[in-house]
Amino acid sequence: MACFNKVIIVGNLTRDPQLSYLPSQTPVVEFGLASNRRWRGQNGEQREETCFIDCRCFGKQAETFNQYMTKGQQVLIEGRLSFDMWEDKEGQKRSKHRITVERFVFMGAPRGGGQGGQGAPRQAAPPAPAEPPPPEMDYQPEPPPSGEDIPF
Repeated sequence: MACFNKVIIVGNLTRDPQLSYLPSQTPVVEFGLASNRRWRGQNGEQREETCFIDCRCFGKQAETFNQYMTKGQQVLIEGRLSFDMWEDKEGQKRSKHRITVERFVFMGAPRGGGQGGQGAPRQAAPPAPAEPPPPEMDYQPEPPPSGEDIPF
């Protein structure tokens, strides 16, 4: 049986990212994401719900994410759903789903120097590399067939 575990979501950070290191010195950053859904109810009333998601990112991506992101900024993340289980201090079994981030895309304008967010000042993201313009399409639509050209 084939399995598929992929999550793509856009949301805003609910808190500044928290960077730490595993015993192997692998960087790991944890952050919260809030994603809103808006719709009209049966009575025509505007409704909204917010989904709060915990996320985790590893390696060089974790350091990059921590450097450029602050609370409130919007990001698109792509990853997989993970299930963590542990015992709390009282011996109770606890569990939680979270997204393990594999890729992300910064959305909106970068915030430099910690403006608008709390925590340590962060540098503005470097400008994105210029993409070559798309090749021009030399497409000319064919005229519709006349009555004589229809084969039936």
